[in-house]
Amino acid sequence: MNGSSVANTPPSVKSKEDQGLNGHDEKENPFAEYMWMENEEDFNRQVEEELQEQDFLDRCFQEMLDEEDKDWFIPARDLPQAMGQLQQQLNGLSVSDGHDSEDILSKSNLNPDAKEFIPGVKY
Repeated sequence: MNGSSVANTPPSVKSKEDQGLNGHDEKENPFAEYMWMENEEDFNRQVEEELQEQDFLDRCFQEMLDEEDKDWFIPARDLPQAMGQLQQQLNGLSVSDGHDSEDILSKSNLNPDAKEFIPGVKY
């Protein structure tokens, strides 16, 4: 090979020494992968804004959950202790099986022959 054959190679074909590891020209910009550092303040500001926004959303969501908890009626939390005792007493009550119904009827002051009450109807 003489010097004329090297000069005749097209300029678009470059040797492997001229290319970087990722196939880009090192002559173009050897620090291309570090160019984000040029705008480091903008990057930091953007990240801080995203973090603040996420924190704000978390606080709003927690506040919404707290308000929802206040709206729900939870007997163990919302009823006073005396109400809890009343609830236990009510749970202990039962409906009779009908043996005492004759006793109740004999003591009643109601008229068994009276007409059925219908609201809005005058007799």
